[in-house]
Amino acid sequence: MENEAKLRDYLKRTTAHLRVARQRLDDIQEQEHEPIAIVAMGCRFPGGVSTPEDLWDLVAQGRDAIGPFPDDRGWDLDALYDPDPDRKGKTYVREGGFLDDVDRFDAPFFGISPREALSMNPQQRLLMEVSWETLERAGITPASLRGSRTGMFIGATDFDYGTNVTDLPDGLEGQMSLGASGAILSGRVSYTLGFEGPALTVDTACSSSLVALHLACQSLRKGESSMALTGGTTVMATPTGFVEYSRQRALSPTARCRAFSATADGTVWAEGVGVLLLERLSEARRNGHPVLAVVRGSAINQDGASNGLTAPNGRAQQRVIRAALADARLKPEQVAVVEAHGTGTTLGDPIEAGALLATYGQGRSAERPLWLGSLKSNIGHAAAASGVGGVMKMVMAMRHGVLPATLHAEERSEKVDWESGAVSLLTEAQQWPTGEEPRRAGVSSFGASGTNAHTIIEEPPADARTETARDAESPGDSVQGDSVQGRETADGLIGLTDPAPVLGSGVVPLVVSARSAGALRGQGERLAGCVAAAAGAGGAGVGVGEVGFSLVSSRSVFEHRAVVLAGDGAGAVAGLGEVAGGVSGEGVPSDVAFGVTSGVAGPVGGRVFVFPGQGSQWVGMAVELLDSSPVFAERLFACERALAPFVDWSLVGVLRGSVGAPSLERVDVVQPALFAVMVSLAAVWGSVGVV
Repeated sequence: MENEAKLRDYLKRTTAHLRVARQRLDDIQEQEHEPIAIVAMGCRFPGGVSTPEDLWDLVAQGRDAIGPFPDDRGWDLDALYDPDPDRKGKTYVREGGFLDDVDRFDAPFFGISPREALSMNPQQRLLMEVSWETLERAGITPASLRGSRTGMFIGATDFDYGTNVTDLPDGLEGQMSLGASGAILSGRVSYTLGFEGPALTVDTACSSSLVALHLACQSLRKGESSMALTGGTTVMATPTGFVEYSRQRALSPTARCRAFSATADGTVWAEGVGVLLLERLSEARRNGHPVLAVVRGSAINQDGASNGLTAPNGRAQQRVIRAALADARLKPEQVAVVEAHGTGTTLGDPIEAGALLATYGQGRSAERPLWLGSLKSNIGHAAAASGVGGVMKMVMAMRHGVLPATLHAEERSEKVDWESGAVSLLTEAQQWPTGEEPRRAGVSSFGASGTNAHTIIEEPPADARTETARDAESPGDSVQGDSVQGRETADGLIGLTDPAPVLGSGVVPLVVSARSAGALRGQGERLAGCVAAAAGAGGAGVGVGEVGFSLVSSRSVFEHRAVVLAGDGAGAVAGLGEVAGGVSGEGVPSDVAFGVTSGVAGPVGGRVFVFPGQGSQWVGMAVELLDSSPVFAERLFACERALAPFVDWSLVGVLRGSVGAPSLERVDVVQPALFAVMVSLAAVWGSVGVV
């Protein structure tokens, strides 16, 4: 009996240990597959696209962003073109997808000297701007991440800036090695913003940004990074890409990507910068950050020894798709659409379509096919930035419930066996209604290096969505102001949820700030446009409390400031218009930094409140605030309770001028009354994020 009891006790202990071990194993497996939240997005793409909302407008309206070669890059446009594809040093294409103002950069904003800025690849400059904007779109002040384990995972492949080192301007020798370096592309952002997580620049050619996204997700799931900025950049400083691919006859003579079309005749090069802010879904919920979508799964692989170094491999594409589905723990029929690589080449498109038909196209009805599209039909092939552009397009499509049409694809390619599976090309826009399952999309990128990537994104769970008055329809327009040297970076009004307390009669302070006087005016102009667009003509009905709260709690506050006092959207638009014009009106205490009467308040290291002495009182002071601001009233009543044991009069009675209350002319009354009013006013400022 004693031995049986010992055996039972041993078995109980062993069973308990096994349960603990199994639970730990389950926890590890769940962590390895935890969805990764896309917390914010920022971008630059052809067609004047400077925000994800701009990108959505472009694809939803079916606009073509291809245009002529830019005339501000020193390219000899006349000498460069020749219709003969065999002419050395020439290109038979005269158009592409180009970014505007790539030569402009607000170097002082980031503490960079003009000489160093000139030596920097434009990709570095744009990446710094877009990274800053992306953080602020999430309601995160970049300075708050200094010293954090925030990672940088950036895809890039064009490093042709400053390649003619024998013809550099004076003073740039010794600078170009860093300015043109791919490694410094990600490292400079981490250095400038003080990130201490991994900083990687990934170059797998056209799949670079999705490979970077895959690595960022792995880093987050392993706990190596607490947050991650990921994406890709492409800026063509020279026409080398056009010349090289003209020799290969890989470019479309009409400079249009006709993805999966019967008229496909090659690709066209484009530029772009796209950045995603990622966080584990559980952390995003815990931190109260917006969740635009989630990355359910991703995978990367290699073509291996195939029919050519740069030729696509259909079997490898099938394998990477199945691996991504396995990582997401999904079946092919649970994904509704694929944003394809879709370069418009006669070799690549049929191979890619065949891989999609063999994977996603099987086991689904013709009534519910896999929809297929490509952003390249709108903007061209943005190389290392193409994959992240596709992710942004799909995130915005989820939020709007529409699948945009693919341009130049009126007739499907005859080189694809479309009958071998249920895959339909998006020749027209399709509604994307909610169903029993969340909206899901696959995004593909295949590099000329042979490295393939596939990512599956999904709309966020209902409890993680942060829909606001401006989230799905509006501008989250970037609030960028032009400084003397370029763009002063900040961002728009996404994810606002907490209203700012009013200062009396429903009036809210809107604190506009910038690092120069010119940029302050630009901020006022863009913010006015954003508020007006968010709420319709004149901005009537917009939540100015939300705007005021965001400007001081989730935006960096800089040295040059103006405060607009507004009670509604129309008042905000009018006041911000005065800031834009450099005019100081009754509702705009311009050049005021929270009571500091100086145009430049100096380094922002804290806030100091200076209380006035006797003589600043007046009959009826603070009564309006007492009636309209709960924060002010609560603190004032606390002051009254604190004074009660030492005086024989009521503080509130004195301020309201009640019958029998002593006069403010008495020294023993006015000084504690003034102190109480100032303490209460400081509480109001503190509640809107000033301290």
